[in-house]
Amino acid sequence: MGGSHSREDIDLTSSDEEEEYDEDYDARSPISDPAASAGQRDDDLLRAATPASLEAIDAKLRSLDLKYQHPTAAKLYLHVGGASSSARWVLDERRATYAFVDKASDDSSSTRWFLEIGPGPRVSAPVDSALQLKANPAQRRADFAAGGSVWALRLPTDAEFRRFRVDYERCLFENTYGVEATDEGRKEVFGADFAAWARPDEADDAVWADAQESLNPPVTAPMRDLLEEFEEEAGDGESIQSLALGALDNSFVVGSSGIQVVKNFHQGLHGKGASVRISGARGGSTSAYSTPKKALLMRGETNMLLMSPGEAMRSNGVHHVDIETGKVVAEWQFQKDGTEIAMRDIANESKGAQLEPSGSTFLGLDDNRLCRWDMRDARGRVQTIGSSSESPVLNWSQGHQFSRGTNFQCFASTGDGSIVVGSVDGKIRLYSKSSMRMAKTAFPGLGSPITHVDVTYDGKWILGTTDTYLILICTIFKDKDGKEKTGFSGRMGNRISAPRLLKLTPLDAILAGTDNKFHGGQFSWVTENGKQEKHLVATVGKFSVIWNFQQVKDSNHECYRDQQGLKSCYCYKVVLKDESIVDSRFMHEKFAAGDSPEAPLVVATPMKVSSFSIANRR
Repeated sequence: MGGSHSREDIDLTSSDEEEEYDEDYDARSPISDPAASAGQRDDDLLRAATPASLEAIDAKLRSLDLKYQHPTAAKLYLHVGGASSSARWVLDERRATYAFVDKASDDSSSTRWFLEIGPGPRVSAPVDSALQLKANPAQRRADFAAGGSVWALRLPTDAEFRRFRVDYERCLFENTYGVEATDEGRKEVFGADFAAWARPDEADDAVWADAQESLNPPVTAPMRDLLEEFEEEAGDGESIQSLALGALDNSFVVGSSGIQVVKNFHQGLHGKGASVRISGARGGSTSAYSTPKKALLMRGETNMLLMSPGEAMRSNGVHHVDIETGKVVAEWQFQKDGTEIAMRDIANESKGAQLEPSGSTFLGLDDNRLCRWDMRDARGRVQTIGSSSESPVLNWSQGHQFSRGTNFQCFASTGDGSIVVGSVDGKIRLYSKSSMRMAKTAFPGLGSPITHVDVTYDGKWILGTTDTYLILICTIFKDKDGKEKTGFSGRMGNRISAPRLLKLTPLDAILAGTDNKFHGGQFSWVTENGKQEKHLVATVGKFSVIWNFQQVKDSNHECYRDQQGLKSCYCYKVVLKDESIVDSRFMHEKFAAGDSPEAPLVVATPMKVSSFSIANRR
């Protein structure tokens, strides 16, 4: 486990090399030195140049062999030692120059703008979110990840640092959206209603401030530690695929060959030997559990729906498990108008639906479908288990099959049954509980597919997961009568605030492992009106990353000072495992112990399930 960003925020000016550089730079006066005077003229030319010509101009200036340090020359540092005690920054290039190079005409690249740092160039990387670029204005430096390494570029003047940030944001926008970074281009991407997303520096933060004031006062206690309480082995060569956490007595570990039942305690999950092991499909078949994708608890957590992916990660049906007997009691098919269809994902009707003892409906999602399935036979006949070889058909009770182009990827429901859907194009759509036909609000994408989405119980906050960052969206707005609503119940129009991004520092993005993509970002779990989620958690490689929800919403949080573009939060805690993490989730808030502000965090790797509690200790 580790802290947040202190490892790479070491002040570069504290090194002997940097002190020498600063004194050297200040001692040279371009006015008193004839060579420097010539260099000043070249500097004026450089400032007027386009980014595409910077490399050529820098090469020309270097060929003059002038005896001064050009103002655009920077220092390039390389981070070595990883997370070890010997980790440090080393000076890689004393007189590096940078350029944003336009490679649009290069047939070998589909990306237009590249950041190149020379000579060499030493670094050449596309300008995109994978750089994980983090600006540090106080030190005039930009940290980023490229080529499997972590770098820091330190600019010599505040003006040059500002220029670098402006050029970077412009190139990032154009690479992401494929249009020029002009007012017209931003309007084309975001539309008139999302001006705050197009120009977040000019956006009104009042919605975030109002939302913050509606909660309890900010926690002023020191950062708390994560203490490991329990660790369970998967056993029998089992490979854990996912978790199905219960709010009552038990939770469930979905493995490659079955489901193990574990007990819920205030310290976490424990005691898998105390319950039955569920395996095998109806009729003795075990194929249903070969590659389980999702386990959905229902009917007071006495029943479970198990979906196994087939072709293109979709399933043509679900297996209905009676947890009390450990038996598969039905194999339901997805059909509409007599035609078999497939689903990408399934979800509960609402945040607390699994606790309802008589629930028979659940939600389904595919690329262009959003629907509600009913397990009660539309023909009024209940299948007799074991007497029929034909699987019963789920009743399509409500939904819509969109024409084309929605590219739905993931979804989640609120406490009242409203639905949020994330798409491959990055859009996030909000549907009211009464209609699946037309979204009340559709948030534009930021250029990255939404791979997972979650929403708070009250529907006021949405958390979208992409490969390289999380996006936190506030759905609160006030209608024309001044009444507070959410984007699920009304059209937000142009009263939409800018979102916030949750990111890893460049160093942690590398340390997380080779498969360092975010997945499964979600809020801590509450199922009662008036209860507020306290944390956010996501998995990336070997890391479970936890953010304090209230800290992220605080407009005065230190991470947001001197930032350009959408505000990004880098203050988090990390749970580090020896292997890639399958899933990370907080248990239900009822399991928060008296000395802990939060329910235990459950972290699953392919071979183990660990539980952590947040302790009130210094």
